[in-house]
Amino acid sequence: MLRVRERLKVVVPITFFLIFLLLYMNTKSTLKAAIVMLAVPFSVIGAVWYLWILDYNVSIAVWVGMIALMGLDAETGVFMLLFLDLSYNEAVRKGTMKTLKDLEEAIIHGAVKRIRPKAMTVMATMMGLLPIMWSTGIGSDMMKRVAAPMIGGLVTSFLLELLVYPPLYYIWKKRDIKEV
Repeated sequence: MLRVRERLKVVVPITFFLIFLLLYMNTKSTLKAAIVMLAVPFSVIGAVWYLWILDYNVSIAVWVGMIALMGLDAETGVFMLLFLDLSYNEAVRKGTMKTLKDLEEAIIHGAVKRIRPKAMTVMATMMGLLPIMWSTGIGSDMMKRVAAPMIGGLVTSFLLELLVYPPLYYIWKKRDIKEV
């Protein structure tokens, strides 16, 4: 366990760096990559709460689940920013992005368009993971510890992306609006 702990001290930061690097390459923006990376701590909060509820100890299997959760968070976070960007850019293209109220409406429009795809992603993933949590066969103890952080983290990640990303996007983009 001590060897694994030492190895995880290297693997987890490398995972964070690789996720950030891939996000940067995808978005071409350090700020967008940083906003997406905000999902990771919020989802880890949900994962830790769920692990606590289930009375699971931190293990290699739990860390595997956490690393998988980080990748899933990055993926869904990029889609949320994509929908916000599309809505914002559409309003700019139409020439309707003149006031902060216009910015707010564009962000709400983009976030609302993202609710159903995000809910479907979360529900599909949970429906795939719940049978693992109910299993009792050989190897089920290990698989439960991989699935548990993903289930707990998806709940808080879902809330973060719908409640925190839009205000962060607003704060970021409001500097571009020159109100008269």
